[in-house]
Amino acid sequence: MPVAPRRNMLFPALLTSLSLLLPVLGDDVWGAVSAPTAVSAAGPTPCDPVAPEAEKAAIFKVITAMEAAWNRGDFRGYMQGFKNPDVIFVSGGRFQDGWQGTLDHYIRDYGASAETRGTLRFYDIRIEMLGPDAAQLISRYQLVKQQHPQYGINTRLMRKVNGEWVIALNHVSSSETPPPAPLNRSSVAEPR
Repeated sequence: MPVAPRRNMLFPALLTSLSLLLPVLGDDVWGAVSAPTAVSAAGPTPCDPVAPEAEKAAIFKVITAMEAAWNRGDFRGYMQGFKNPDVIFVSGGRFQDGWQGTLDHYIRDYGASAETRGTLRFYDIRIEMLGPDAAQLISRYQLVKQQHPQYGINTRLMRKVNGEWVIALNHVSSSETPPPAPLNRSSVAEPR
């Protein structure tokens, strides 16, 4: 039986990763790979943004706006936090089909009522700046609803596009079983 060709969804993610590395490696990428270079005693210097704390606060603001939009049933408002049209969204072992496919999925699977939508909460948010226009965000989430509650972890590549932070790559790992209670019961409200 012939195998139908599939669109390679990983190639854009690979290009994104390479675009983050090229400024670090410099113009002579192959020379950097084949020839050892001197490293200062302090170690390599990361690509620090101009104001990392301000950028983290801006990213945190995007995530809290998304949470609020979801909880009021505004799926288009929720989707403003994602890169449009070419966000890469992975959930349940599958790729969603870009921004519109992700919106369609939310409306179809969660949009019938407040009970099917549930109440969304992001917490334990950790943000690491990768460069002036890139950051990694890892957080826990819970979607509380009567049937099929969800608990899980989001791993996100945030990109600054036209001065605004958006999610370019989103990977969700979820379960219907709540995680064990942490020893310290307080959750982190602000990004780390």
